[in-house]
Amino acid sequence: MKTYLRILQYARPFIDFVPLYFLYTILTIFFSIGNFTLIIPLLNVLFNVDKSAVLDAPKALPDFSLTIGYVTDVFKFYFAEILAARGRLGALGFVCVVVVVSVLLSNVFRYLSLRLLARVRARVIRNLRHDLYQRITELELGYFAGERKGDLMSRFTNDVQEVETSVVNTMTAVVKEPLTIIAYFVVLFTMSVKLTLFTLILLPVSGGIIAGVAKRLRRQAKLSQGTLGTMLSVIDETLGGIRVIKAFNAQGYIRQKFEAQNDQYARTSRNIDNTRDLASPFSEFAGVTVVAGLLYYGGTLVLSGQANLTAATFIGYIILFSQVLTPAKALSSSFGNIQRGLVAGERVLRIIDTEPAIRDRPGATVLPPFEREIEFQALQFSYGETPVLYDINLTIRKGSTVALVGPSGGGKSTLADLLPRFYDPSGGQILIDGHDLRACTLHSVRDQMGIVTQESILFNDTIFNNIRFNTQATEAEVIEAAKIANAHDFILASPEGYQTVIGDRGSRLSGGQRQRLSIARAILRNPPILILDEATSALDTESEKLVQEALQRLMRNRTSLVIAHRLSTVQHADEIVVLQHGRVVERGTHDELVRREGGVYQRLSSLQTNAALV
Repeated sequence: MKTYLRILQYARPFIDFVPLYFLYTILTIFFSIGNFTLIIPLLNVLFNVDKSAVLDAPKALPDFSLTIGYVTDVFKFYFAEILAARGRLGALGFVCVVVVVSVLLSNVFRYLSLRLLARVRARVIRNLRHDLYQRITELELGYFAGERKGDLMSRFTNDVQEVETSVVNTMTAVVKEPLTIIAYFVVLFTMSVKLTLFTLILLPVSGGIIAGVAKRLRRQAKLSQGTLGTMLSVIDETLGGIRVIKAFNAQGYIRQKFEAQNDQYARTSRNIDNTRDLASPFSEFAGVTVVAGLLYYGGTLVLSGQANLTAATFIGYIILFSQVLTPAKALSSSFGNIQRGLVAGERVLRIIDTEPAIRDRPGATVLPPFEREIEFQALQFSYGETPVLYDINLTIRKGSTVALVGPSGGGKSTLADLLPRFYDPSGGQILIDGHDLRACTLHSVRDQMGIVTQESILFNDTIFNNIRFNTQATEAEVIEAAKIANAHDFILASPEGYQTVIGDRGSRLSGGQRQRLSIARAILRNPPILILDEATSALDTESEKLVQEALQRLMRNRTSLVIAHRLSTVQHADEIVVLQHGRVVERGTHDELVRREGGVYQRLSSLQTNAALV
């Protein structure tokens, strides 16, 4: 129930629809019940029963009041007049006209209520997706390292769709059907208290059984939604790694992995459908059983004269009670349908409720423009319980280039990720001009930084939009940035020039072309601080030369933190810092470190020189 109410919160403001929805619903119920209460006088006319004995019509038109009695008395008054003036045939025609009008009004108000719910449903799903997407973009990088991308996609698509189908669409059943049942029982009690009390005997029993079915459905739905998320993860991995799958002849292996999840999802879906479909037949069986018992019990009362009911009233009572079965059946079915949606809603809300580990502190200030230096003071960092960086002390002067080198796993990329606050240090501080980055807003910190990574992150859009990304640059500025990045020539050679769509993650471009677009994007941003994370390590010699030239232009007059495996690319750095096992083991210029006998840098330089000669 808590999850259901949370989901309904996304329909706010309630004042926009709740009063109207209840008005339309009540009017729909009122005219629906009116259709069947008219059966009693109709039967009296057909059976030629004395009108004064049956109708008990008032002698004058009653005063207006918002009660069922007022409506009944008004109808009886006019019905009695028409019956007296025009006879049974005229009264029959009058009842038929009133029934048609009543049915028309009932369906008009029903349509208006459904139209209103359609607007509410769209609002709930829109707001839910908005909050989910916003929270996804706020979460830190570490969150995504522990989550499957396919499972996250499942929450955006299937889970939200399940919420719409199973939860929001059942709002009409959860609100309207209970009101309908209550209204019918109010009328039934006014007709016969004894018979109505008899019909209530089996309701607690059937309600308990339906609750048990719903609980079982909830368990199955959790398994089903988790399986679907895993299956989508396999699909995502297949699409992303199709080249490797084909190269290793692993189609059979990956199919087997997919089929295992697909079969499990099919089994759980079948079990859910079987269990859910049990609720409706059971409620119908229980209802018909009550009707049969009612026929027998009420019939004996009427035949023995113990009940103050005529035959026409008893038949009308039976017909009215049979109509209770329809909303009761819809209500029991909705309880079954809603379970899967509630589980999906919990999965979506779990992400929305996840608080970002990296966020602005209360009272965070805007980082002033970079003027002097970046300082890492006694910096420490751990992934969970695993230490990665130990007591890092480093100063980067404005306009200088500092290179981080060392064996893989030494902590270079982690150190670079701490600067734009992708992570926060476990200990120590990172200061820019004396300002602790954790006391500054994330936006102001990242606004002063540009990042070019080994893997060029591009979007399935035009070349122009990828370079102009999140800026208001003019076409001339985009072209100038492309020229500086050595990208202008290959862009002009593309089919549509700057308007060429580059495919998913830039798949229609070579590695060197993708990297030069990333550099052009960083040039256009014109950041004072630049982070280069092995930007040339995955390129061939010719592409590396073009990219390296572009990087040199990009780094000109900027403060740069460069991560490199190829030492030849950082020989001209103002300072080279060697990291090993999370600690600074050496630092100095290229010439100083090469001359240091037995040093880590000298060993790495010798290995790369020998490899190049081979």
